[in-house]
Amino acid sequence: MAAGQHDFEFEIDDKFFDCFEHSLVKKGKLTASVKLQKQETMLIVLFDIKGSVQLTCDVCLSHFQSPLLCQERVIVKFVNEEWDEETDEVLILNKNDHELPIADLLYEYINVRVPYYTKCEEQGIGIQCDPEMLARISNTEQSSLEEENIDPRWATLKNIKNN
Repeated sequence: MAAGQHDFEFEIDDKFFDCFEHSLVKKGKLTASVKLQKQETMLIVLFDIKGSVQLTCDVCLSHFQSPLLCQERVIVKFVNEEWDEETDEVLILNKNDHELPIADLLYEYINVRVPYYTKCEEQGIGIQCDPEMLARISNTEQSSLEEENIDPRWATLKNIKNN
């Protein structure tokens, strides 16, 4: 590849996420624009990932589309000998290598953007939690509170068990 800038564009969909068994994201539709600036001893790679991923709400368990936008940069250094000092921002390749595998980088950049706690109203656009599921959760919580309000005569019998 000649020195200078080279532009690539990749479509990322469900098939991509199927390749990663433990991915937080299982479905999505994204576009990754990759700009590669090749120099004599290194590459500067700029990633611009846009699109949406399907997440599951931690409150109502609904699936919803969440927008995702991220920009990252990686520097790739070429060396003659073996070198194990890679970092998150600097990758090391042998001068004889002719490929830069970026699938793992794309996977990592996307999954790191998934929030720790997902909620329809916070990560989705113009959607709210499923009211039917919220009602069921509310009824379950209320019935468990009612179970705790035991007749005092039974409460005394409970104390016998603790002795």
